Amino acid sequence: FLQPDGHLHGVVVACQRADGRWLMIRRSANVPAPLRVCFPGGALDEGEDQETTLVRELQEELGAIVKPVRCVWHYRWADRPLTLWGWLAELQSATLVPNPEEVHEILWLSEAEALHHPDVLPNTDTFLAALRQTVTSTSG
Repeated sequence: FLQPDGHLHGVVVACQRADGRWLMIRRSANVPAPLRVCFPGGALDEGEDQETTLVRELQEELGAIVKPVRCVWHYRWADRPLTLWGWLAELQSATLVPNPEEVHEILWLSEAEALHHPDVLPNTDTFLAALRQTVTSTSG
Protein backbone atom coordinates (compact mmCIF):
# COMPACT_ATOMS: atom_id res chain seq x y z
CA PHE A 1 0.00 0.00 0.00
CA LEU A 2 1.62 3.25 -1.15
CA GLN A 3 1.30 6.23 1.18
CA PRO A 4 0.41 9.75 -0.08
CA ASP A 5 4.15 10.48 -0.49
CA GLY A 6 4.38 7.64 -3.04
CA HIS A 7 6.42 5.47 -0.69
CA LEU A 8 5.77 2.11 0.88
CA HIS A 9 5.97 2.69 4.65
CA GLY A 10 7.11 -0.07 6.95
CA VAL A 11 8.10 -0.69 10.53
CA VAL A 12 10.99 -2.63 12.00
CA VAL A 13 10.72 -3.72 15.60
CA ALA A 14 13.42 -4.13 18.24
CA CYS A 15 12.78 -6.21 21.35
CA GLN A 16 15.63 -6.57 23.82
CA ARG A 17 16.11 -9.51 26.17
CA ALA A 18 17.30 -9.10 29.76
CA ASP A 19 20.81 -10.15 28.65
CA GLY A 20 20.93 -7.25 26.18
CA ARG A 21 20.47 -9.33 23.03
CA TRP A 22 18.11 -8.15 20.28
CA LEU A 23 15.39 -10.24 18.64
CA MET A 24 16.26 -10.60 14.96
CA ILE A 25 15.20 -12.98 12.20
CA ARG A 26 16.60 -14.65 9.14
CA ARG A 27 14.00 -14.06 6.46
CA SER A 28 12.48 -17.05 4.65
CA ALA A 29 13.54 -17.92 1.11
CA ASN A 30 10.18 -16.74 -0.35
CA VAL A 31 10.15 -13.06 0.74
CA PRO A 32 12.10 -10.05 -0.59
CA ALA A 33 15.76 -10.09 0.53
CA PRO A 34 15.60 -13.87 1.06
CA LEU A 35 17.61 -15.39 3.92
CA ARG A 36 18.94 -12.00 5.01
CA VAL A 37 19.14 -11.12 8.71
CA CYS A 38 17.10 -8.20 10.02
CA PHE A 39 14.75 -6.99 12.69
CA PRO A 40 11.19 -8.31 12.29
CA GLY A 41 8.57 -6.01 10.81
CA GLY A 42 6.67 -5.22 7.65
CA ALA A 43 4.61 -2.80 5.63
CA LEU A 44 1.68 -0.73 6.84
CA ASP A 45 -1.65 -1.84 5.44
CA GLU A 46 -4.18 0.73 4.30
CA GLY A 47 -5.67 2.55 7.28
CA GLU A 48 -3.11 1.18 9.77
CA ASP A 49 -0.93 3.27 12.04
CA GLN A 50 2.60 2.18 12.90
CA GLU A 51 1.69 0.71 16.29
CA THR A 52 -1.05 -1.46 14.78
CA THR A 53 1.32 -2.64 12.06
CA LEU A 54 4.11 -3.63 14.42
CA VAL A 55 1.74 -5.56 16.69
CA ARG A 56 0.22 -7.35 13.66
CA GLU A 57 3.57 -8.11 12.00
CA LEU A 58 5.14 -9.60 15.14
CA GLN A 59 2.02 -11.74 15.61
CA GLU A 60 2.14 -12.90 11.96
CA GLU A 61 5.89 -13.54 11.80
CA LEU A 62 6.62 -14.90 15.26
CA GLY A 63 3.32 -15.50 17.07
CA ALA A 64 4.55 -12.80 19.46
CA ILE A 65 2.61 -10.37 21.59
CA VAL A 66 4.44 -7.05 21.84
CA LYS A 67 3.75 -3.68 23.41
CA PRO A 68 4.99 -0.69 21.38
CA VAL A 69 7.23 1.61 23.45
CA ARG A 70 8.36 4.36 21.08
CA CYS A 71 9.56 5.14 17.60
CA VAL A 72 13.31 5.78 17.75
CA TRP A 73 14.45 5.78 14.10
CA HIS A 74 13.34 6.76 10.61
CA TYR A 75 14.97 6.09 7.25
CA ARG A 76 13.85 7.19 3.81
CA TRP A 77 15.64 5.57 0.88
CA ALA A 78 16.87 7.93 -1.83
CA ASP A 79 17.02 5.24 -4.52
CA ARG A 80 13.65 3.50 -4.01
CA PRO A 81 10.16 4.40 -2.73
CA LEU A 82 10.59 2.98 0.77
CA THR A 83 10.41 4.63 4.19
CA LEU A 84 11.03 2.66 7.39
CA TRP A 85 10.24 3.53 10.99
CA GLY A 86 12.16 1.74 13.74
CA TRP A 87 10.36 0.96 16.98
CA LEU A 88 11.41 -0.20 20.40
CA ALA A 89 8.86 -2.64 21.82
CA GLU A 90 8.45 -4.90 24.83
CA LEU A 91 8.16 -8.58 24.06
CA GLN A 92 5.36 -10.04 26.18
CA SER A 93 5.41 -13.61 24.83
CA ALA A 94 7.56 -16.26 26.46
CA THR A 95 7.48 -18.45 23.34
CA LEU A 96 8.13 -17.47 19.73
CA VAL A 97 6.89 -19.58 16.83
CA PRO A 98 8.35 -18.58 13.45
CA ASN A 99 5.95 -18.50 10.50
CA PRO A 100 7.89 -20.53 7.90
CA GLU A 101 6.38 -18.45 5.06
CA GLU A 102 8.17 -15.37 6.39
CA VAL A 103 10.83 -16.44 8.89
CA HIS A 104 13.57 -19.03 8.36
CA GLU A 105 15.19 -18.64 11.79
CA ILE A 106 14.89 -16.64 15.03
CA LEU A 107 18.14 -15.09 16.25
CA TRP A 108 19.04 -13.33 19.50
CA LEU A 109 22.09 -11.21 18.66
CA SER A 110 24.25 -8.81 20.60
CA GLU A 111 24.72 -5.41 18.97
CA ALA A 112 28.23 -6.43 17.87
CA GLU A 113 27.00 -9.73 16.40
CA ALA A 114 24.24 -7.93 14.51
CA LEU A 115 26.59 -5.25 13.16
CA HIS A 116 29.11 -7.81 11.91
CA HIS A 117 26.73 -10.51 10.67
CA PRO A 118 27.57 -11.29 7.03
CA ASP A 119 23.88 -11.50 6.03
CA VAL A 120 22.56 -8.41 7.83
CA LEU A 121 20.46 -5.95 5.81
CA PRO A 122 21.80 -2.43 5.12
CA ASN A 123 20.98 0.37 7.58
CA THR A 124 20.74 -2.03 10.52
CA ASP A 125 23.71 -0.12 11.96
CA THR A 126 21.85 3.22 12.05
CA PHE A 127 18.81 1.60 13.72
CA LEU A 128 21.06 -0.07 16.31
CA ALA A 129 22.76 3.28 16.99
CA ALA A 130 19.36 4.90 17.61
CA LEU A 131 18.37 2.00 19.88
CA ARG A 132 21.63 2.27 21.84
CA GLN A 133 21.04 5.97 22.39
CA THR A 134 17.42 5.38 23.49
CA VAL A 135 18.15 2.44 25.78
CA THR A 136 21.11 4.23 27.37
CA SER A 137 19.16 7.45 27.98
CA THR A 138 16.11 5.67 29.49
CA SER A 139 17.98 3.20 31.71
CA GLY A 140 19.68 5.81 33.89
